[in-house]
Amino acid sequence: MSNRDGRWTTATAQRTINRSSQLTDEQPVGARLGSTEGHSTLVAAERKKEVLAMVTAMEDACPNGVREEEEEVTPAGQLGVEGPPAVQSAQEADTSGAMQQVLDNLSELPTSTGAKDIDLLFLRGIMESPTAHEQLEEVKLEAVQDNNVELVTDILGDISNLQVKDDSAAELSRILKEPHFQSLLEAHDMVASKCYEVPPPTEPTNDAAVNSALMQADAVRMIGIRKKAGEPLGVTFRVEKDDLVIARILHGAMIDRQGLLHVGDIIKEVNGKDVGNNPTELQEMLKDCSGGITLKILPSYRDAPAPPQVYVRPYFDYDPAHDSLIPCREAGMGFKKGDILQIVNREDPNWWQACHVVAGATGLIPSQFLEEKRKAFVPRDFDGSGILCGTIAGKKKKKMMYLTAKNAEFDRHELQIYEEVAKVPAFQRKTLVLIGAQGVGRRSLKNRLMVLQPTRFGTTMPYTSRRPRDDELDGNSYHFTSRTEMEADVKAGRFLEHGEYDGNLYGTKIESIHEVVGTGRTCILDVNPQALKVLKTAEFMPYVVFIAAPDFDTLKAMHKAVVDAGITSKQLTDVDLKKTVDESARIQRAYSHYFDLTIVNDNLDKAFETLHAGVDKLCSEPQWVPVNWVY
Repeated sequence: MSNRDGRWTTATAQRTINRSSQLTDEQPVGARLGSTEGHSTLVAAERKKEVLAMVTAMEDACPNGVREEEEEVTPAGQLGVEGPPAVQSAQEADTSGAMQQVLDNLSELPTSTGAKDIDLLFLRGIMESPTAHEQLEEVKLEAVQDNNVELVTDILGDISNLQVKDDSAAELSRILKEPHFQSLLEAHDMVASKCYEVPPPTEPTNDAAVNSALMQADAVRMIGIRKKAGEPLGVTFRVEKDDLVIARILHGAMIDRQGLLHVGDIIKEVNGKDVGNNPTELQEMLKDCSGGITLKILPSYRDAPAPPQVYVRPYFDYDPAHDSLIPCREAGMGFKKGDILQIVNREDPNWWQACHVVAGATGLIPSQFLEEKRKAFVPRDFDGSGILCGTIAGKKKKKMMYLTAKNAEFDRHELQIYEEVAKVPAFQRKTLVLIGAQGVGRRSLKNRLMVLQPTRFGTTMPYTSRRPRDDELDGNSYHFTSRTEMEADVKAGRFLEHGEYDGNLYGTKIESIHEVVGTGRTCILDVNPQALKVLKTAEFMPYVVFIAAPDFDTLKAMHKAVVDAGITSKQLTDVDLKKTVDESARIQRAYSHYFDLTIVNDNLDKAFETLHAGVDKLCSEPQWVPVNWVY
C-alpha cells in the first residue's frame, strides 16, 4: 500500500490543517501534553506548522509526482459548492488515496521531519477517524456472482454420495435444501442480476406513445422473473380489446410458484419491447428468453383464490390430442376412466386445471359443464316458422315425464362425468354388492365367501307373501308374511327391492341389512342393478363388484363342464347363453360408474381369488370414497 498512487493536493493539506485546528479547539493539545490552558492556542498553531511541514515532506517523497488542484474554500474552512458528479467522484478518489498515502508512510516521517512520536499519534488519530472517512469515501457493494442457485445445485450433487457416510455433509445438504434458504438465494441472484432495473426502452412508435400516455402511471408495474432457456412459464394469453391478457396460469408452473403475475394482468412490454397483440409471438418471445426477464404489466388487482382441495374420479377416457375444442392441446392432460384427479383451478367454466394424484404435471381437462354439453348434445330441431308453403316442417322432440315405472329407461340415459371423492384410511365396508347377469355365478361366489369366513360375512333373508310349505319354518329360508302387510311395507319404502313371481311377492328388507351390519359383519347382497342408486350412500357404504360374463364360446364350455360333473341338471340352450352375454354387456354399459371392481368369470376359482383379494385390500390400504360419505 506504500506510495499507492503518489497523488497529494494542497487542498487536501489545507483540509487536514483545518480539521486539526477544529480538533485542537475542542480539546487543547497542550492539555494532552501536560501544558497549562494558557498555552493551548500557541500549541495549536505549532501543530498546524508541523502538519504542514510533514505534508511538504510527503510531497517530496511521492515518486509519481504531485497533481495540484484548486478548490474553493469557504471562510469557515469548509469546501464550497460541489461540482458535477463525475468531477466529485474523481476528487473523492484522489482525497481517499491521499489520506491512505499519508497513513502508509507515517512510519517514515520521524526521520524526515523530526516530528515527535506523540505528534504522529495525534496525526494518525485524525486521519483514522471514522467521521473523516465517511465524508471522504463511499463504498459501493457489488455482488460476486449471480448464479448461486446453480452453484448450490452443483454442491448438492457433489455431496449427495457423502450424506450417508458424513453427518456434516448430511447437515449441509439439509440446510441447502431448506425452502427459506433457497428463497434467499433466488432473491440474491435476482438483485445481483439487477432484474429490478428497467431496461432502456426502444424508440416507441406513434401508437405506442399514445398508448403509453393513456396508461395510468400508478397502475403500471415492472415485474422481474428468471427462467432457463426453453423452460415453460405455464401461462396462456388471450387478446382482449387489442391487449394481451393473461388467460390462464397453470397450477404448479414457474409463474404460479413465483406469484408475481395473475389472471387478467395485461402484458405491455417484455425487456423494453412492445408485445403487440399476437399471443403466439409473445409465447415465442418468452420461450427464447433466458436469465432475467422484465415485464411491464397493468395488474388486474384480483385476489388469488386459495388452492382448492377437490378430488374427482372421471367416468370416461380423455385424450387432449383428439379434442378439437381444447384451446391448447399441449396444455391438455389425458386420463383414464377411474383415475383419481386433483382439481386445482375451476375458474374457467369450460376447462379445469387438474393433475394426477399419483404423479404428473398440471394440465387442462374438460369441465363437468362442457363434457355434459358434449355428451348430451342434441341437434337443434328444424324451425318451421316462416318457411315457404309446401315445405316439410321438422319433427317435434318427444317430451317425457319421469315415471317410476320407467326408472330403468331413465337410468340408461343418465350422464356420469365426474364423481367427487375423498381419501380415507382403510376400513371394512358395510355391504358387498355382487352385480351381474342371471346365471353368471354370483350366488356361487357369495356362498364361498360365507363358508370361508362366516364371522366376517353375512347375508339377508328374503321376505315372501307365499304360504310356507310343510317342511319350511319362518326364519329358516324365508320370512313369511301376508301380502297385505308386505304391500304396505313396499309402499312405505321399507324394501330395497321387490318383485312378483308365480303370484307371490318376494323382496329384501332394508332393516335386514342393518341387522347383519350391526353384528360387525359385511352384508353380501346379490341384487338387481337398479338397487345401486339406493345402496351407494353413506348408510350402506357398498363395495360394488361386477361379475361379467365371458364370451359366448367360453360360457358354453363352462356350462357343459358343470352339467357333465353333475353339479347342475339344468340345461341351457345357445339362446339362453347368448342372452346372458348380452345382458352382461348391457349392465356394464348402463351401470359401470357404480363398479369398484370388475371380474370376468371365465374360471370360478380365479374369480373367487380375485374377489377375496379385492375385499382384503379394503382393510389394509387407504380408499377413495364418494365425498358425501365423509362430509
